[in-house]
Amino acid sequence: MERKPLVEAFRALDRRQFLDRACRDLAGLDEPLPIGHGQTISQPTLVLEMTALLDPEPGSKILEIGTGSGYQTALLAPFCKIVCTVERIPELARQAEERLVRLGYTNIRFRMGDGGTGWPEEAPFDRIIVTAAAGIVPPPLVAQLASPGRLVIPVGPRGWQDLLLITKDAAGKLTERVIEKVAFVELVGDYGWNQAKDRS
Repeated sequence: MERKPLVEAFRALDRRQFLDRACRDLAGLDEPLPIGHGQTISQPTLVLEMTALLDPEPGSKILEIGTGSGYQTALLAPFCKIVCTVERIPELARQAEERLVRLGYTNIRFRMGDGGTGWPEEAPFDRIIVTAAAGIVPPPLVAQLASPGRLVIPVGPRGWQDLLLITKDAAGKLTERVIEKVAFVELVGDYGWNQAKDRS
């Protein structure tokens, strides 16, 4: 995707709309902020970077694991055909859906459940983005990734993880690239930190 339209959309997206009133004055800080239930809204520059790595296209079908506040979802939506987003915490899922509908987004589908299992009924997905840290790359997500396709996911133990870009070519061959170190909340479920292996 072209960088300029993404940056323009990023700058136009008001982060305050995705925060509780108590945190709105901090929206301009380039750092994670709490959204309740032990979860956070990611730092803006990382949201931008992960979206660029995902490289959505106008006809793309995207799976987002970890709706959270809906901030990342809102940045993805203008650049693809549809976003299918999964959140495991009922209150966050409800708030995000209400917020995104109120803001006028019409190409987002919502589901509550274990993100590590993906959304089999909607697969395959041209792009998959995971906004919580997995101990290992969840096999269901790889299986639900289209050929060709791109998967962006933080993988590693509690503390610091590797942000991975996994690409699948037209023949189904996978290539993995470590982008940088990041720190995310856990992808709770079968593929959480208890599955983490030493990646050093």
